[in-house]
Amino acid sequence: MPRLLDFYRNEIVPNLQKKFGYTSVMQVPRIEKITVNMGVGEAAADKKILMNAIGDLEKIVGQKAVSTLARKSIAGFKIREGWPIGCKVTLRRAKMFEFLDKLITIALPRVRDFRGVSAKSFDGQGNYSLGIREQIVFPEIDYDKIDTIRGMDITITTSAKNAKEAFALLRAFNFPFKEKEVS
Repeated sequence: MPRLLDFYRNEIVPNLQKKFGYTSVMQVPRIEKITVNMGVGEAAADKKILMNAIGDLEKIVGQKAVSTLARKSIAGFKIREGWPIGCKVTLRRAKMFEFLDKLITIALPRVRDFRGVSAKSFDGQGNYSLGIREQIVFPEIDYDKIDTIRGMDITITTSAKNAKEAFALLRAFNFPFKEKEVS
């Protein structure tokens, strides 16, 4: 059992149940999935770039990545509908908690000039999104073997009804929010 899942069940659920006055443990918000997306616009010109991006993403999350296709043609970007232009992975259950643990304890502290993540990135339905500019903050990526530095978007989908509950859930997981923005 992942460390954070055990921590969630034994520590976070009772605390949130007491804080928000839930009558059942099933009302307590939980993390449903984590989606990691890497947009690779240069992949339209060279397919090898996309393969390298997929390889990096698979090393980071430990699960097979899926290439994403362009929804419509954009002449200004020289992209046609149906061309592969990125990759994504959706994590659930044990792998989701292992990735979240790695993100909070290892990757985010390794970001250059890191002062915390924004507390304003909630979408109103209890989901949180953040962007990472460099994939080299993850320990699985060897700096000498990458072709270029790529960023990624990470979306944490929760069962929370609003941003306040989702913030309390992520704060309970020791998510490193900026102190100035916390209210």
